[in-house]
Amino acid sequence: MKMKSSLIQFFIISLLLSSSLFMLSKASPCDGKCNTRCSKAGRQDRCLKYCNICCEKCNYCVPSGTYGNKDECPCYRDLKNSKGQPKCP
Repeated sequence: MKMKSSLIQFFIISLLLSSSLFMLSKASPCDGKCNTRCSKAGRQDRCLKYCNICCEKCNYCVPSGTYGNKDECPCYRDLKNSKGQPKCP
């Protein structure tokens, strides 16, 4: 009986570890950059959404800091929304 419970515990722990590793592997290079970029935004959810879209379109380039510095990433700077305004935060 003890052997059976040990085996079940082993499988549960293995499952938890493998799912954690899978979640880590799905992390995008944009996540950290956009978290920094949007850290002071009033609407963080919207900022993160558009920052991640822009980051992926621009080969993972996100300007440094929380505002400005868009000349560091011309692609990020030049993306426009349907109204012709800057798309990227």
